[in-house]
Amino acid sequence: MAHRGNFGSKLGVVLAAAGSAVGLGNVWRFPTEVGNNGGAAFILIYLACVFFIGIPVMVSEFVIGRSTHANTITVFRKLAPHTWWRIGGIEGVFVAFFIFCYYIIVSGWTLHYTVASFANQLSADKDYKAYFQHFVSSPWEPVVYAVVFMLMVHIIIVRGVQNGIEKFSKLMMPMLLLIIGVLVVCSFSMSGFTEGVTFLLRPDFSKVTPSIVLSAVGQAFYSLSLAMGCLCTYASYFGPNTNLMKTAMSVSLIDTCVAVLCGFIIFPAVFSVPGVEANEGPGLVFITLPHVFNIAFHNVPIIGYLFSGLFYVLLLLSALTSAMSLHEPVTAYIHEEWHLSRKLAAWLVTVGCILLGVACSLSMGVWNGYQIGGMCLFDLFDFVSAKIILPLGGIIICLFVGWKLDRQLVYDEVTNNGTLRIRFFRLYLFLVRWVAPLAIAVIFYNELFNK
Repeated sequence: MAHRGNFGSKLGVVLAAAGSAVGLGNVWRFPTEVGNNGGAAFILIYLACVFFIGIPVMVSEFVIGRSTHANTITVFRKLAPHTWWRIGGIEGVFVAFFIFCYYIIVSGWTLHYTVASFANQLSADKDYKAYFQHFVSSPWEPVVYAVVFMLMVHIIIVRGVQNGIEKFSKLMMPMLLLIIGVLVVCSFSMSGFTEGVTFLLRPDFSKVTPSIVLSAVGQAFYSLSLAMGCLCTYASYFGPNTNLMKTAMSVSLIDTCVAVLCGFIIFPAVFSVPGVEANEGPGLVFITLPHVFNIAFHNVPIIGYLFSGLFYVLLLLSALTSAMSLHEPVTAYIHEEWHLSRKLAAWLVTVGCILLGVACSLSMGVWNGYQIGGMCLFDLFDFVSAKIILPLGGIIICLFVGWKLDRQLVYDEVTNNGTLRIRFFRLYLFLVRWVAPLAIAVIFYNELFNK
């Protein structure tokens, strides 16, 4: 087997894993879910879902990955040879590649808006909806930005685990947190700050419905990058002294704090402009917010200019940290199982994702007439990965760790061979065996059949 790298420090472990979890879903999807589902009540339910579902599933991925220090497919083959369980590893690698193909397109949008913002192209008199639609339907602009973004990720991946993923995680995660801090402070000066914070912090339980609970479970599951092969692969680079439970809790805390703080950035801006709703949906980031930033800081244009630029840098950094973790599972598998150099393996993944990514991008423009099941290729990739493969992968991970793996092996991994005192091991095992798989199964059924 090819030589494997390892993370060099505990800080590197936490920041790399947190970088995998912190992505566009935190800055984009989480505020959208909060806006659509009543504010603080959704956040409280989301926190419960992170604790009772997210952390147990994350620890389970860590157990699988570190137990044999192998890529995601090989680890299942070693732990359960000659059984159907290996489909869990295949799912992890496949879905990471599948998601990455369209993720680089959205990430390319963030790169474009970062450049446009600092180039002062997002002026106050622009029709942002027409601007966005013209850009995404262009046959070449989104592709160029996606390729540039992909090459940025490629440069990091080919450098390896310590010199690439860990080094850049230590650089980008503090930058990301610093930018969040600056933007939160800037949001204090907005006229809608009090109303926005109230919306986030005052729960309205009258709006809580079973649908909102399912949305919170789904957001917790997707926000933490579970069942994508990312955390399992990263855990294969963990050292023997890494505290899996503590790492999972630290990653979940960072991920949740980033998501909530992004709400402190976005909602004061939204409530500062009359006529703008908190539940604008995905268009909030690329259509509504440029308009909001210009109006909210119309008295001090330079602040609005900097605020807008920093916001899209934040979005770009979050995309980069997650993109690294999507690239790595596929690269590690090809590198180790196909016995190719890491550089060549990374190039195969990069080129493959670019080719399919181009097809996804064109499907929103000149190829929009070619649809499968009423969906363009971009939407199809999103639907198949998010609605079908990820939930199934999550269920497989829970059942594999909860029922298939020897309980002593799981205990040894969680407690570092008995050197750590884990008081809640039985609770963890109960959550993995029963609560998490049942909750994911309900989401899976709801997303497919009750829409």
